[in-house]
Amino acid sequence: MKILVLGNGAREHSLCYAISRSPLATSLFCAPGNYGISLLAECKDLDLDDFNSIHSYCVEKFIDLIVVGPEVPLVAGIVDYFVSKNIKIFGPNKYASQLEGSKSFMKDLCKNYSIPTAAYSTFDNYEDAVKYLKKQSLPIVVKANGLAAGKGVTVADSFEMAEKALKEIFENKFGINMSAVIEEFMEGEEASYFVCTDGTEFISLESAQDHKRIGENDTGPNTGGMGAYSPAPIFTDEIKKQVDDEIIYPTLNAMRELGHPYQGILYAGLMIKNGKAKLVEYNIRFGDPECQVLMLRMKSDIVQLMLSCIDKDLHDFELKWEDDHCATVVMASNGYPGSFEKETVINGIDKLENTDTFQVFHAATAIKDKKIIATGGRVLAVTSKNASLSEALKKIYDSIHSIDWPEGYYRKDIGKKALT
Repeated sequence: MKILVLGNGAREHSLCYAISRSPLATSLFCAPGNYGISLLAECKDLDLDDFNSIHSYCVEKFIDLIVVGPEVPLVAGIVDYFVSKNIKIFGPNKYASQLEGSKSFMKDLCKNYSIPTAAYSTFDNYEDAVKYLKKQSLPIVVKANGLAAGKGVTVADSFEMAEKALKEIFENKFGINMSAVIEEFMEGEEASYFVCTDGTEFISLESAQDHKRIGENDTGPNTGGMGAYSPAPIFTDEIKKQVDDEIIYPTLNAMRELGHPYQGILYAGLMIKNGKAKLVEYNIRFGDPECQVLMLRMKSDIVQLMLSCIDKDLHDFELKWEDDHCATVVMASNGYPGSFEKETVINGIDKLENTDTFQVFHAATAIKDKKIIATGGRVLAVTSKNASLSEALKKIYDSIHSIDWPEGYYRKDIGKKALT
């Protein structure tokens, strides 16, 4: 099969890595890709908002399957578009993509189908939101009601901080005419749980845990993710059963009742306390950086998994995993998630050998004057698996010392909770 992966981050690099290992993949393409991805796939600089151009490229390259990495084209309806063109594509349709694209759609669905989540209210204007805010206890969570690249969520410890977050939302920092969702703060430990579903059946993927905050000991602003590990010890078999019964099944049943069965990866962000989980949010694609650790641990053929999902034939699929522990540590540009210098030079990556137990996945890199440069905020995801999480992390941090990038930053405490 000729397969096209859409996206340009470390998530897409790890997907390309897993797909390239499939015997079903005869040719691999990526749009727009990055330098690291170009070592595995033929890259093409395409605008992911321009479905017609992507279609022309698919016709030119005789593409058999499209794999969508990021959420934005899914929310915009790329699956509906390519289904109408009779090209197989992996991901949910536009209506189902509202589970991530609209915080209020997701929260209303939870309310209507008794899915455990935080109490909330949605506001279309700043004045009403502030009036509500004044009556709430702290800390409290303020969310932009739409896609904000992982940066539209504020956990506010003070009224002033929450008020500032609301101002940013209604001043269009995260998008034009976004509403705001104010939620109660949920205490506990977060975990990421992924399932692959064909609309009726679903297969559980392994658990993972992300590190969202920029600073060590989970301090500072939220980012797209500074590291992850899998499996997550807090996600026990008992919690998995509760999540399947009270969150996943009701959600998939709800989408069928609404006439839009959900197909693809469904990613539940969970808050776990006292052995019970509540839903924080849904994402409609693989997480980043969770995808990196999952792709290195997946033993089964990911292409066959995707095809079984598209063809509504998951019931006989057996998904196998390596028993190893896997971790990834994100190297980001100094200043991220705020302003940062671009096109800084990264040396030393060529000293690290990529194997089936160690990979440096590229998130934002390019080649300029024969040198690897950083082109974004999150730049590299150094990933390793081993019999123990401590050994996997040791390999990662030892390897990072070989990377000469003074303008880079990384957290030194990834996986600390799991180790303790």
